[in-house]
Amino acid sequence: MKRAFGYVRVSSASQAADDRDGIPRQKETIRRWATANGVRIVEWFTDAYSGAKELEDRAQFQRMLLALHGDSVKLVVIEKLDRLARDLMLQESIVADFQRNGFELVSAMEPDLCSTDPTRVMVRQILGVFAQYERSMIVQKLRGARQRARLKNPDYREGRKPFGVRAGEPETIERIRFLRSSGMTLAAICERLAAEGYKPRADGGRWHERQIARITRTRIP
Repeated sequence: MKRAFGYVRVSSASQAADDRDGIPRQKETIRRWATANGVRIVEWFTDAYSGAKELEDRAQFQRMLLALHGDSVKLVVIEKLDRLARDLMLQESIVADFQRNGFELVSAMEPDLCSTDPTRVMVRQILGVFAQYERSMIVQKLRGARQRARLKNPDYREGRKPFGVRAGEPETIERIRFLRSSGMTLAAICERLAAEGYKPRADGGRWHERQIARITRTRIP
């Protein structure tokens, strides 16, 4: 069975925290493609809140590149090409770099778009233009919403960022959900997180069951 790395990327807190539209969804799409094509995902690389255009700012992407150069694995599977980057020039730069180094890149939802065939390149670039435009519109709408809020209320302040925004927190969320899915109680998860060195944002460095319940959407009697 062919071995591959899975790469996922989210650029907002809601994407990382939402099972329907974020890390879990991307992984599930990649897993389905891998199963259908006789591929085994041997390692996952996840960059969260990485809207930066510089690849150097994506720690997990850089770690994956090092693994590709030093490992027998030469295939990377992503959900869609815009998970590489919404910026078209950066997206094409990554695809070209993979091709130069003999690495294989597959988009689970667009499996034929990473080739050097001129028609595929054209389609890929058109999709990249739309992804870049969509991202620009989202940024513009968010900026406009904040400006309108400030005009209505001079004392307006953005709310506290949810858990998962800061560095290391997306990995913590993923670990919590894995432990919960394996059948561990909320109290046991708190103890395990402390033993493994995972830190909450506040509460004196201690995990509490209500924190875990919020992340896993578990009702507490």
